[in-house]
Amino acid sequence: MTSLTDLTIAGALAGLAKGEFTSRELTQAYLAEVENGRALNAFTTETPDKALEMADAADTARRAGDAGPLGGIPVAIKDLFCTKDILTTASSHILDGFKPPYESSVTANLWRDGAVMLGKVSLDEFAMGSSNETSFYGPVENPWRASDGKARVPGGSSGGSAAAVAAHMAAAATGTDTGGSIRQPASFCGLAGIKPTYGRCSRWGIIAFASSLDQAGPLARTVEDAAIMLRSMAGHDPKDSTSINLPVPDYAKALTGDIRGMKIGIPREYRLDGAPQDILDLWDRGIQWMKDAGAQIVDISLPHTKYALATYYVVAPAEASSNLARYDGVRYGLRETGNSLSEMYENTRGAGFGHEVQRRILIGTYVLSAGYYDAYYLKAQKVRTLIAQDFEQAFGQVDAILTPTAPCSAFSPGEKSADPISMYLNDVFTVPASLAGIPGMSVPAGMCSAGMPLGLQVLGRPFEEETVLKVGHVIEQAAGLGARPKAWWKEAA
Repeated sequence: MTSLTDLTIAGALAGLAKGEFTSRELTQAYLAEVENGRALNAFTTETPDKALEMADAADTARRAGDAGPLGGIPVAIKDLFCTKDILTTASSHILDGFKPPYESSVTANLWRDGAVMLGKVSLDEFAMGSSNETSFYGPVENPWRASDGKARVPGGSSGGSAAAVAAHMAAAATGTDTGGSIRQPASFCGLAGIKPTYGRCSRWGIIAFASSLDQAGPLARTVEDAAIMLRSMAGHDPKDSTSINLPVPDYAKALTGDIRGMKIGIPREYRLDGAPQDILDLWDRGIQWMKDAGAQIVDISLPHTKYALATYYVVAPAEASSNLARYDGVRYGLRETGNSLSEMYENTRGAGFGHEVQRRILIGTYVLSAGYYDAYYLKAQKVRTLIAQDFEQAFGQVDAILTPTAPCSAFSPGEKSADPISMYLNDVFTVPASLAGIPGMSVPAGMCSAGMPLGLQVLGRPFEEETVLKVGHVIEQAAGLGARPKAWWKEAA
């Protein structure tokens, strides 16, 4: 018999609708997996009592014929979303004990639609990282292990979300993507993860990293599940001035499998010198799958791509340095004493922020400082405009763009943490779309020679998430992976 936690969201919704099981039974099955999976360190806060309370409410609503689109589905929440009266940490020491008196708009949308919260999942501190090693609460481990049996990172910053879903500890999870923080961990953990267009999901109640880049999105085990989750997460929010007032489509209906006649762009600048052969081979297979499905392949150029990573690491730290100025020991979380107000600020920020966060605050403060603002920040914003124009011109020729998601598979813990440039290069394929604000998705498409998952990235025009999901669904069907990690962590439970 199939375990309840093996069901996709679509499968679980069908089972709930037929009365084959209740949300309480489904939730209890997931809570047992959460307990068994503690060796992965994916959860920062478990909320079993609340989960069962929400499951019972979902069952009551279903019996009354009022089940929502996610009625009774257990999900995990990245610990960057504020959840009312529940510990919210951003995986940082400086937010010790912080329980928001309000709910983020995205999580409120999920609860409105009947989803059940299993708990909060870990991330790189303040979403700054590509490996989930900078969390104050310790690193998260990838459920997948390489063929040599060694541990791998889950990617970041939504690594806790990805690990929880890949280990079947949650049916799906929320993530946030500033420079690739949904797509890269999705690739590392063999999941579907979509960053929608900037403005599609409200940022209200999400702890800010870089406000002009941050965007919420789902991580799920299938493209269809990601489509179902995104429909509930998205929507206009008057509390967020960057939220777009457009109707939210039923994304799952776009998954027709028919991409005949579509034009798929292949950007020549993404074929990097020295890229691993596994990555290049996977990309070539993806191109062939597009041809086999009746799409037309078009060679395109995104000439300013080579400046994207440098641009991102000026813009994002600049906004981070401004956003994180609010954490001073006065209003939130940790407070370290001092002999003066300034000394209290210094002691609190020195003790509360980890090294990577401090590094980015210093970079951001520098590029915004008098005499350097024009040379760095203003110039970066001009290059950002050129990058966005590259995509605009490309989408005049094609319907979607296909690239690798990441330049490598999941790497070993500690392998890149001493070399920030090497770590930042993980985002080389995802950052351009973030700067342009367009939707992007990673779809599991293959395995590397070391036995770890690899993803392909699909990019689309602004607010054409349906096209991105439709192409992603075709890749998923063609790849036909269906693999899952061996549950070694249960032996450690």
